Amino acid sequence: MRAVLIGSLLALVSTSSQGASPVALSPATMARLGAVDARFQSYNIEMVEVTGGFFWRPYRDQGKAVAPSNAGDIPPGMDSAMYAYRAPIDLAQARLRRLAAALGPAYLRVSGTWANSTYFDDADAPVSRPPPGFKGVLTRRQWQGVIGFARAVDAKLVTSFAIGDGVRDARGVWTPTQAERLIDATRALGGEIAAAEFMNEPDLPALGGAPRFYDAASFGRDVAVFRSFLERASAKTILLGPGSIGAETVSNDMLDSKDLLKAAGDAFDVVSYHHYGGISPRCSHATLSAAARDRQALSEDRLSGADRAQSFYAPLRDALAPGKPLWITETADAACGGNPWDSTFLDSFRYLDLLGRMARRGVEVVMHNTLAASDYGLLDERDFTPRPDYWAALLWRRLMGTTVLEAGAPLVRGLHLYAHCLRGRPGGVALLAINLDRTTAQSLELPMPAVRYMLTADHLTDARIRLNGRALALGADDGLPPLDGEAVAAGGIELPPATIVFLATTDVENPACR
Repeated sequence: MRAVLIGSLLALVSTSSQGASPVALSPATMARLGAVDARFQSYNIEMVEVTGGFFWRPYRDQGKAVAPSNAGDIPPGMDSAMYAYRAPIDLAQARLRRLAAALGPAYLRVSGTWANSTYFDDADAPVSRPPPGFKGVLTRRQWQGVIGFARAVDAKLVTSFAIGDGVRDARGVWTPTQAERLIDATRALGGEIAAAEFMNEPDLPALGGAPRFYDAASFGRDVAVFRSFLERASAKTILLGPGSIGAETVSNDMLDSKDLLKAAGDAFDVVSYHHYGGISPRCSHATLSAAARDRQALSEDRLSGADRAQSFYAPLRDALAPGKPLWITETADAACGGNPWDSTFLDSFRYLDLLGRMARRGVEVVMHNTLAASDYGLLDERDFTPRPDYWAALLWRRLMGTTVLEAGAPLVRGLHLYAHCLRGRPGGVALLAINLDRTTAQSLELPMPAVRYMLTADHLTDARIRLNGRALALGADDGLPPLDGEAVAAGGIELPPATIVFLATTDVENPACR
């Protein structure tokens, strides 16, 4: 049956691509562009997931009873109907750990807007309510669960700290009272904070719980205090910043990222920022038709938004923090929990295209938001079932190494190509080909045999996808299915409409990959 299905598909492709000139590729001579971190593909677990609290309500639950408006951890000025309460995530759950471990090594960032106002309670008898100046409580046991999870899945821990009124002195200056307690507890529990941002998204100070009238100068002053503290308390921790979301000032409520970087001076070891392709209907209150959705999700303009954001931060880095790496510490298709289609195959095109683009443009780490919360999670938050983006992430992890190669820019509309050294095979090259066109097939020409991994679905908005015609699903005892490729001969390789194809070439002896 599978052979019949694939044969029919390829026959259709051959018919629809007649007359199209194949794009010739030469993996053996692709030049080295740069390299990414070994933990390039990473992810977030929001602080509010760890503590329990209100987070973005999944679209499947829209219309259900509205959460109480007095919930303390809902950001000020936000509609409570956009949120739903969730109990603390079970980080000891076997399926979650198994699936996260398959993506390792990675960075695990535990942060988010709620982290700015979370009180770390290290007492034997936990407090029942947040102290004044805080909105949530993180217990020692919960933080111990984070450390144990990170250790089990080969993830290095990244976080941020409380910055609200509860940690400020009489002059309004930030103090390390909470940060020191968290770092000391991390060390005592056998963990380590590999990297930290001072706060989450400082360009949105009011939304993030910063004091009234907080500005760039306030941020620079606080970062200087934080830097001095970090050098004393946790010298090996990499200081990331500013961790802002805006590529430019878009409203009067936002601070300019350029001003934040200027105010911080040379404090940061890594320049970090957040990137979202848009704002979800929860916050924008916009409704798209299915046709408009498909056009927008796969449009060159939307996908190239990641390039525009990087083009904003890279020159700032070069001018204000020359030589420092670039990290994206939070990203997904849309802010405010993601779009309704982010749990489907449609988002996998954007997800993999973003990884390819950012690796090519010198971003060393990309942290997806989230691992398992709301609609943009790689896993369904109810039972941790893998979504299409998880399978896409897993294939990237298995095939794409840390050395980035120049794949070339084919003059074919809708075809995106990326190349890295093949993971674990010296001299080998891995190619990622994305055909964004929903009606037209594309064709590649390779001078050597390869192993093909083709991702497809019956419909773009399907939650289930296939690898080379085989449905991807967990097996007995939550075992991962074999992600076996199919051998293809040298010559033409067809890319059906709306497909994602990885190609592994093992014996090309590319000098950059030895």
